[in-house]
Amino acid sequence: MNETHAFLVMFTIQIVAGSILAPALLISRVRERVASFPVERFAELFPGVDKNLSAAHFATRYRTLNFGIAALGLVLLVWFFNYMRRPGWHEATVLLLIFGYLLAQLAPLFLIGRSAAKYNRMLRASSGDGKRKAVLQRRGLFDFVSPLVVALAVLTYFLFAAFVLYIRQHPFPGFGGFTNLGVVTLVYALGAVVIFGSVNGKKRNPLQTHADRIYTMGIVVKTFFYTCIGTTLFVSLNLTLGLMHLQRWGLFSVCAFIVICLIGSYLSAMPRRQPSA
Repeated sequence: MNETHAFLVMFTIQIVAGSILAPALLISRVRERVASFPVERFAELFPGVDKNLSAAHFATRYRTLNFGIAALGLVLLVWFFNYMRRPGWHEATVLLLIFGYLLAQLAPLFLIGRSAAKYNRMLRASSGDGKRKAVLQRRGLFDFVSPLVVALAVLTYFLFAAFVLYIRQHPFPGFGGFTNLGVVTLVYALGAVVIFGSVNGKKRNPLQTHADRIYTMGIVVKTFFYTCIGTTLFVSLNLTLGLMHLQRWGLFSVCAFIVICLIGSYLSAMPRRQPSA
């Protein structure tokens, strides 16, 4: 039962991290950005709307929505506690519900993303002749992430490939073979596409300063590099548990990985110090 109790504790942490702490960080970031928005420009775009009141309404709605998702998580936690005490409970059922709840935790972010895309389109439409003004400064990968992190990501991938080849010689029940390598390769490929698009893509928000855009690029690049490394380590851990016949600890490792990803992704929402210039 130790692995079951460890999973229940980690799922509780997932509820708190994803539906309470992380939204609080995002709300703090939104308030900081709204406070720095020029009053005249806001009044021009949204006549008759008080920007501070609008930010307060957003914070209230977003916090309430996430509290509701947290309450849903507590209900699911109680259900897990009762279900996993039965002799014939199925790990696949619990795993499916874990990822279903993760989607519920991410749903508010999808809504914010749609609103942001609509907002950026409105800004581009109101920016006059629509001519782009670019800062002619060449950007490279190492401007956003250190060579050590890049080398670590590459080394992690090849070590994982060697690990999969080793397990193929000593397979255990449920081993997915090269499917594991395919999943990790897909994550790396997706990360490469997103990083390339972020560094070389066009400016979407015409009011975004060059410094803010560079800061956002750095977040995207670092997030995907760490995601690639973290995903590889997570899959390696699950394979190791399989080799040691400790598959029941897999649910705990899944929740731990989700918690690490949630905290890491939301840390970018923390307010940062503005340059003295």
